[in-house]
Amino acid sequence: MYHDGSFFFGMHAFWWIVWIVVIAAFAMLLVRGPGRREGDAKTKEPASHETPLEILLRRYAAGEISTNEYEERKAVLERDSRPTKHGGAA
Repeated sequence: MYHDGSFFFGMHAFWWIVWIVVIAAFAMLLVRGPGRREGDAKTKEPASHETPLEILLRRYAAGEISTNEYEERKAVLERDSRPTKHGGAA
């Protein structure tokens, strides 16, 4: 019935599109890695060797936290980082 080739070409083109989409999706999964999600790149900061106090100061300077929040968190960090009698942190 459909010997003029129009039906075959239509189905053939459909399967080419399906395989291209499957291969592209697989390639994106390989490139992005297994543990990453879409929002991770925006929310996570690059790993650094900043101390908690330096991070707190940077966030305060950037206006991410208020003066009261900065002072409260700084007091907690300084209290918790004081050495004890045994040489470790409190």
